[in-house]
Amino acid sequence: MSCDTSKTIRVKEIMKSEFSRIEATQTIKEALEAMKIHRTSVLIVNKRHSDDEWGMITSSDIARDVLAKNRAPDRVNIYEVMTCPVISVHPEMDIRHCSRLFSTYNLVRAPVIVDNQVVGMISPNSLVLDGLYAICN
Repeated sequence: MSCDTSKTIRVKEIMKSEFSRIEATQTIKEALEAMKIHRTSVLIVNKRHSDDEWGMITSSDIARDVLAKNRAPDRVNIYEVMTCPVISVHPEMDIRHCSRLFSTYNLVRAPVIVDNQVVGMISPNSLVLDGLYAICN
């Protein structure tokens, strides 16, 4: 396998365009149900108004802030646990830069945003298994 390190792969070429959303006012129990239904460990949290920022909640957030603290999932709102604002990327970003961003900030996922709308999600797995693989083929 020969790798062309001069080849540029952009985030838009490997991002996942299917992702699940939830409202910040919903409960952790509802987030867990959505994660099970959509078979994901990450949900995008919708903005509450135009001046708000996108949020994200992960199963790790729930484990750390709900399960480990023995809090009742049906009594904790997503906004109490979620990450907001999130670090986002642009679809035209080179995956090498995106990978550095993930490494620098220890990210597990990042929304891909265009014109203030989430259009996809990117993960370290996508960067390596789809992006780096494409460079080497």
